[in-house]
Amino acid sequence: MSFFNIYYRKYPQFIFIIIFFIGLNNLLADDDRPMRAIPSAAASIQANPSIFIPAENSLLTEKALSQPLTQRYIAQYTSPHGIATLNEALERGKYYIPFILEEVARRGLPPELAWLPIIESGFVITARSRSGAVGLWQFMLNSISGYNMRVNDTLDERRDFIRSTTGALQKLTNEHRSLNNWELTLAAYNSGFNAVTRAMNSSGISDYWELCGRNLLSAETVHFVPKLIAVAYVVSQPRRFGLNAWDEKFEWQTISLTRQVSLDIIADEVGIERSVMRLLNAELLYGISPAGLSYQLKVPAQSRDFIISVLEREDIKLIRYHYHVVRSGDTLWSMSRHYGTTLNIIEQHNPGISNRFLKIGETVIIPAYNDVAAPERVISNLSFNGTHTVQRGETFWSLSRLYGVDPQDLAEANGMRLDQILHEGRTLRVPIIH
Repeated sequence: MSFFNIYYRKYPQFIFIIIFFIGLNNLLADDDRPMRAIPSAAASIQANPSIFIPAENSLLTEKALSQPLTQRYIAQYTSPHGIATLNEALERGKYYIPFILEEVARRGLPPELAWLPIIESGFVITARSRSGAVGLWQFMLNSISGYNMRVNDTLDERRDFIRSTTGALQKLTNEHRSLNNWELTLAAYNSGFNAVTRAMNSSGISDYWELCGRNLLSAETVHFVPKLIAVAYVVSQPRRFGLNAWDEKFEWQTISLTRQVSLDIIADEVGIERSVMRLLNAELLYGISPAGLSYQLKVPAQSRDFIISVLEREDIKLIRYHYHVVRSGDTLWSMSRHYGTTLNIIEQHNPGISNRFLKIGETVIIPAYNDVAAPERVISNLSFNGTHTVQRGETFWSLSRLYGVDPQDLAEANGMRLDQILHEGRTLRVPIIH
C-alpha cells in the first residue's frame, strides 16, 4: 500500500488508474463482465462489503458502504440513468477535476472529497441554489470570509474553480480538526458546523450514522453523506460501471494581465471556443477582466503562448466599448439597464461621472458586454408653430410637461442647448395646444 500512496501523491492525475488497480481484484481479469451485473452492486456490498479495497484514508469504509441509504444511492447511480448523469457531470468537470484531485492529494485528504462538487453542483461552475449558494462548492456569500474570495458587481470568485476549491478544502480541513470525524465534517459542510455540534452536544452522540438513525440531523444532511459515498464508490471504478474516464487531463495555465480584456475577443483572436474561456474564468460575470485590478487569466495550456502574443499587440482592441452620447432624459441608471451593466462599471470607466449632472452631448464610455445598439430617441413630429413667453422659474423640463413634448426637441426647435438657462421674458417656439 505504501507504494501506491507514494505513487498517488506524486502522480495525482492518474487517480482513476490507481484506484481501479488497487480495487476489485476479481474484475481485473475479466474486463468483459456483462453489464447486467451492475444493478446488483448494492447487494454485493451488503453480502461482502470488503469487495472494494479503498485507499488508506478513504471514506469508503465497510460501515459506510453497508448503510442502507448508501446501498440505495449506489443502486441509483449504477442504473442507466445514474451512469448517464455521472457521465454528464464528469464531462462538465473535465476542466476542473485534475486540479481538484491534485489539491486533495497534496493536502492528504480523503480522495472522495474530490467528488463533492458532483453532489453540490453537478460540476456546473455557474450553479446558484435557491438559497443563494454559488459555484462548484456552493459557497454562501456569508461563508467566504477568510477564504480569499471576492464578490462585487463584476466578479464572483465563488465561481473561480481555483479559489473556491482551495477555500472549500481549507474549510473542510478546519472543521475536521474540531470534529475529528469525516462523516461529521461533511454533515457540517452541508448543514452548518453549529447545527452538527448542537446535535452532538444535546445527545452526547459523536457518530454520524447514529445521529442519522435517531433523526437528530436534517433530512438533507442524513442523505448527504451516503450520497457522496455512493458517488465516490462508483466514480472510483469507472471501468466496472461504464463511466467515460478520460485518458488525458485538461491542461491550463495562467497569465498575469496588465490590461483589461474581453474573454470573447481573446477566444476569437486565438481561434478557441468562447465557452472554454468562459468556463475557465467563470468568476468574470460579464466576461471582461476587472478594471484596475490584478487578474490571473486562466487559459488552455496549448494556447498560452499565442494568447500572450495577442495581449502584446497594441493594434488589437481587446475590449469593445459603447460610446453613448448623452441625450435628454438619460441617466446613469437607464444607461446601465440598456447596456446590461452596472452603475459601478460605468463609474469605473468614467471617473467622477456620478458626482455631477450629465451634460447633453457628452460621451459616456461603457464596456460592451452585450451586442446592443445605443437607444434611439423618439423624434417628435409636432409642429412648433405656437409661442410662449418665459416666466420666472420656467425651464425646458417644466415646459416640456406643459406642452407634452420632449425637452430636447423643445430646445432644438429654439436653437438652444438643453442645459441653457431660460431668461424671463424670452419668447419660445412651442407646439400649439388644441
